[in-house]
Amino acid sequence: MVDDEHRPLMPNMRLDELLSELQVRLNAVLATRDRVHALLEAVVSVGSDLDLETVLRTIVETATKLVDASYGALGVVGQEQTLVQFIPVGLSDEEIAAIEHWPHGLGLLGLLIKDARPLRLGRISDHPESYGFPPGHPPMGTFLGVPVRVRDEVFGNLYLTEKRGGGEFDEEDEAIVIALATAAGVAVENARLYEESRRREAWLEASTEVTTRLLSGGGTREVLTMVAARARQMTDADLVRILLPDPAGERLLVEFAEGADEGELTEMSYALDATAAGEVFRQGRPLHSPEPLDAGSRLRDLGYGPELLLPLGAGSSVRGVLALAKCVGRMPFSAGDVRALEAFGGQAAIALELADTRRDAERLSLLEDRDRIAKDLHDVVIQRLFATAMTLMSTVRLVEHPEASGRLQHAIDELDETIRQIRSTIFALQNVRETAAPSLRAQIVELVEGARGHLGFMPGLRMEGQLDARISDDLAEQLLAVLRETLSNVVRHAKATRADVAVEVTGGLLALSVRDNGVGLPSGGRRSGLRNLEERATRLGGSFTAEPGEQGGTVVRWSVPL
Repeated sequence: MVDDEHRPLMPNMRLDELLSELQVRLNAVLATRDRVHALLEAVVSVGSDLDLETVLRTIVETATKLVDASYGALGVVGQEQTLVQFIPVGLSDEEIAAIEHWPHGLGLLGLLIKDARPLRLGRISDHPESYGFPPGHPPMGTFLGVPVRVRDEVFGNLYLTEKRGGGEFDEEDEAIVIALATAAGVAVENARLYEESRRREAWLEASTEVTTRLLSGGGTREVLTMVAARARQMTDADLVRILLPDPAGERLLVEFAEGADEGELTEMSYALDATAAGEVFRQGRPLHSPEPLDAGSRLRDLGYGPELLLPLGAGSSVRGVLALAKCVGRMPFSAGDVRALEAFGGQAAIALELADTRRDAERLSLLEDRDRIAKDLHDVVIQRLFATAMTLMSTVRLVEHPEASGRLQHAIDELDETIRQIRSTIFALQNVRETAAPSLRAQIVELVEGARGHLGFMPGLRMEGQLDARISDDLAEQLLAVLRETLSNVVRHAKATRADVAVEVTGGLLALSVRDNGVGLPSGGRRSGLRNLEERATRLGGSFTAEPGEQGGTVVRWSVPL
């Protein structure tokens, strides 16, 4: 009887066990289904964007969610088998700021680069290849690393650490991340192809625009500004600068800058023999790096990382340097960026070459006009004035009236003075200064006109000879200083109502004379200002005199050999 009562219970207990096991398996199936759905959604999400930087960050964020990791990162492998970019997820801004530097691809991360196979660890520090973390890096234990391949090329590696809940990454986590990495490789390839096609399209548009502007006669700065703006757009750079050599050819100056901190960076300059920009200018080869190329660069302090320097021109005809930079943490410049911008740099060099050619053509045209005017003055105007003066001179003997004879002689003297002034003008037309600085004649005129406001009248001025051609810059400085001091003395002491300045180059001598009709020299002796003028003349092997004029006033004469 007792056996009959208990017999039905045994099958029921077995059924409970089976149902519990079935429930566990159903929960596992549901969990797997949810993870598969999440993986499918992740694949769709990763492939939904074509911007490469956005795609890479999406890959990392998706991987951390799929395997419930606290931290994730994607390291992009460069040509030298090191990490050229590191995209972290899960770290706060404070934690990122505390890290001294991002990993360079050594130790455990370097092992994944050399041996591109999935790696799963229960504790990072237990692996013999583990070097530890950079200073300031938060502690991490569990680890899962999977390579991301683009066709047969290892583009980078997915790094996942610290599985939530204290557990370790299992085989299912590894399989899911491998599947995601496969989809990520396709997404990266698509993003690269899109970026390349977009770059080519932008290059064609920019090339057409720059060529059109060059052929239409656009100015140098206008064309260079356009080249810089287009280069920044094509590479998505945060900063672009154009560096051109200074007149002495010793340093590169920032001619144009666009981007953050452009005002501060415009003041920078680069030596030709000790900087990366100088090397690019001298060697004619581009340089690029995931970090600023110069140690201690100001770019680093301002938060810039990847840098690209390209020569404007090629070989021995490099005219400057195109410098681009991105903010820290962004993708380095690619080989495609370099190829596209090299052609652009050639166009910028053409712009500078055309500007120089136009400037030379304009200068040649100006010289031809000046030469023609000088010949007309010499062959026509001076000869006619000289003939007129000769006629008047022969007429003076025929005029018996003293007043009429005096007026004729005065007219002859004025014609002689006019002929000298025209000859001086011819010298000025035939000698053009190579630099943009004011000519000596212009500086003398400016000094004399500047004294007008202090004197209350305009001094007379006569210049003869090849002042701009034969007087060196040092001697010109001495002459201007003497003229400035002499006119100052006339203003302060002479009380004159008339003054005449004459500057002449005759033979091998430079002569300056200043006459006034003032009160004359003081009876007490020479003033210290005149002594300074005499010392200047003596140092240059010349002479100085300050004497009373024939009709009153003072005559100052200062002359030195050329």
